[in-house]
Amino acid sequence: MLYLIATPIGNLGDITYRAVEALESCDEVWCEDTRQSAKLLNHLGIKKPLVSCHEYTQKEKAPQLLEKLRAGCSIAYVSDAGMPGISDPGAVLVQACIEADLPYTVLPGPSAVLTAAVLSCLPLDRFTFFGFLPREGTARKQALRDLSVCGCTAILYESPHRVKDTLSDVLDVAGDCPCALVRELTKVHESCHRGRISEVLAALPEEVKGECVLLFSVPPKGEEAPTKEDLDGLLLQLMGHMSLKDAAREASEALKLPKKQVYTRALELKNE
Repeated sequence: MLYLIATPIGNLGDITYRAVEALESCDEVWCEDTRQSAKLLNHLGIKKPLVSCHEYTQKEKAPQLLEKLRAGCSIAYVSDAGMPGISDPGAVLVQACIEADLPYTVLPGPSAVLTAAVLSCLPLDRFTFFGFLPREGTARKQALRDLSVCGCTAILYESPHRVKDTLSDVLDVAGDCPCALVRELTKVHESCHRGRISEVLAALPEEVKGECVLLFSVPPKGEEAPTKEDLDGLLLQLMGHMSLKDAAREASEALKLPKKQVYTRALELKNE
């Protein structure tokens, strides 16, 4: 059996009981980076042979994996953090098992995409994951165009060194839509900056540090994202004849903005 195992994205306490059992019982642990996986196994007190298998070698190593599975071995595959196959290696090994009719399974666990999505408090009835955007050129422009017309919450990973540039690029193509910048998930300095893109950009320090997930609530094609002035005007109008809580709820529904964001702004207007 090939086990694809989700591993902690920061806090080592997020490893699941089932993941520990699989790591203890398998014959070998194949991993994206043996150094990173060794740290996790040492923390868990598990000693297993480690086999390097990363993005650039998984295709050439797939036949070796299949040979071991046919011989009755159980192999655990882990990426550096999170779920293998989600912007990490692993999918090539799964495809090889499918084509060879050999068993594999996935052990659920930590995922930066889902954790950031819930933390952001942006609409999640529908969302699109873009992974890492191309760094430059035509491919980046096309990815940004795709993001700008997705009409739902868009989620992507980004380097802290490029996060400001990406926020500015999305502002240009999708407008000043609600967004969230989530940093250092599950770690000591975890943070989530929420607001419109312009507000998040203005609030960021000169040097951004830590692994980042960006989320944008992109309006449907043909619709413009409501401005801050739109929100303030509607809230002031509603608050003139109903409670703050009811005004925030109605404004949230009318402008299709997150309830928490609208309620926070309503409180600010009341205090002003």
